[in-house]
Parts: sequence; C-alpha cells; structure tokens
Amino acid sequence: MIFECMKLNMDVKDEEFNLIYPEGLRNLATRHWTPIAIAKQAAEFLTDSPGANVLDIGSGAGKFCLIGAAYTKGHFTGVEYREYLCRLCNHITDCHHLHNVKFIHSNITKINFRKYNAFYFFNSFHENIDSSAAIDNSVALGLDLYTLYFQYVHEQLDEMPVGTRLATYWATLSQIPPTYKLLSTSFNGLLKMWVKTS
Repeated sequence: MIFECMKLNMDVKDEEFNLIYPEGLRNLATRHWTPIAIAKQAAEFLTDSPGANVLDIGSGAGKFCLIGAAYTKGHFTGVEYREYLCRLCNHITDCHHLHNVKFIHSNITKINFRKYNAFYFFNSFHENIDSSAAIDNSVALGLDLYTLYFQYVHEQLDEMPVGTRLATYWATLSQIPPTYKLLSTSFNGLLKMWVKTS
C-alpha cells in the first residue's frame, strides 16, 4: 500500500515507510536510512533525463532506491556489502512488484561505475571511522577500508563522462572530484546536487 501511494505521488511519512523493515532496522533509520523527502528530491534530480540508471553507493536497507523506484521512472541499483540487507531489499521489491530496482551484494570496489549514468552517495563509509555509527558487527571496518573505498569511488566518479549526475547527502566538498560542479543545495546544505563538467 505504501508504494502504491508513492506511485500516485501521495505523501508518506517516514514512520509509516519504516514499518516495512524488521524492528532492529527501524531503530537505525534516523541515523542510517535516507529520509523520504531527501530521497524523493535526489531521485527526481538524478532521473531528470530518459534512460536514467542510478547507482546507490552503499544502499544499506535500500530506502533511497525503493523510494526512487516508486516516485520516478528511473532504474535504481543498490550495492551493499551486507548480504542479509540485500536479501531483505530484494524480497521487498518482489513483494511490492517494483520492477525498476534491484540490489547487488558486493564490495563497492567490484562495481564498474560505467554501467550507470547517475549516482547517490549518503556518506556510506563513515562507519569505518566512527564506531558509534556502525550498523552492526557483521563486516570488517577500519580506517584502511575507509581510505580504500573513498579512493575507489573518487576515481570512478572522476572517470565518468561529462553530464554524469551525482546527489550527495551528509558528504563533504572534499569527497567529490573537482571535475563536478555543485548545482544546488537543500535541507540546510546536507543534500547537494552535482553534474560532471570536465
């Protein structure tokens, strides 16, 4: 019912949406899962042109991709290192008949960014340097991994063609390659919209 409401562009509250998750994941929502208002605005920006193929870099419980798939006609792929989260997200897409979204269980360093033309990044690797931000203890964390992941993402984004779109939430300017131009900000500067210009 929630996704049907979204497809009709009806307002849905985060508290309602988060009920699709088990209680343990609902408890993480405030800190780790993208709020609906943020996800909707970012998804609309990233799918502004036909054939938009969006990659969520570290999709977690899949909230951004699920919302984007319901509110827009773009195609969304979430990549997540925790296998149980991918299984859950794909189960949700099947149960709610969302055909323009899928979730991949993989390390981000195994993903070829060239398969996509738009990207969403919600500071996915922060838990590697902030123990209070850890989702759980099911994967290895640490400064070395934080550096590895950021270098890979930075390089991949930098190699994308001109016109590539990027939306970031809770990311710093230094995390984005200088080849991207900041087009706009919202939500007190937390959500930033970028396009690759060189």
